[in-house]
Amino acid sequence: MSPHLGARLVVAVTPQDVGRRVTTRRRVPGGFRDAVGVLESWDGGVLVVRRRDGTAVEIPEETLVAAKVVPSR
Repeated sequence: MSPHLGARLVVAVTPQDVGRRVTTRRRVPGGFRDAVGVLESWDGGVLVVRRRDGTAVEIPEETLVAAKVVPSR
């Protein structure tokens, strides 16, 4: 049995994590997309993650499949 078959995806961030560095995975048409950066806001069901290059990613909460707080760079 593959060790990956038992893996669970968990959303382990909350609005209280605004200001912390997070990694996220979300559903998009045709697959998934990841974003890593500082969680700038979580309002009205939309998360905003600011990437290292300065771009902001808006993520509808209902598309999240996994997310967690990660150490600062």
